[in-house]
Amino acid sequence: MRKLKVLLLLAVLLFPLAATAQRRHGARVKVINQSKWEIHHLYLSPKDSNDWGPDQLGEDVLATGHSITLTNIRCNHYDIRVVDEDGDECVIEDVSLCRDESFWKITNKALLDCENAE
Repeated sequence: MRKLKVLLLLAVLLFPLAATAQRRHGARVKVINQSKWEIHHLYLSPKDSNDWGPDQLGEDVLATGHSITLTNIRCNHYDIRVVDEDGDECVIEDVSLCRDESFWKITNKALLDCENAE
């Protein structure tokens, strides 16, 4: 019984430290391509910035129906620029990526709405 109390006490003491470490290192964001187009480039920019970060896909392609998990994303509202297989660019504005474990879906509607807005 005493061992159980010690383990519970350790868990209570260590949980806040783990949560703080996760916030310091940033969130994990799963990007899911639910569109009918391959995504060849994906860039993030904090909403209040004009600078795009590096291509989150690097040399990879985000195929239809696949996903990628981005790590160490700082809690913020982002503009997201995607470039599809045809070279069409789309900026989707003000996407909240602020939870420790969140996801964002790229859909046909989002891409077509963006393309039609240009």
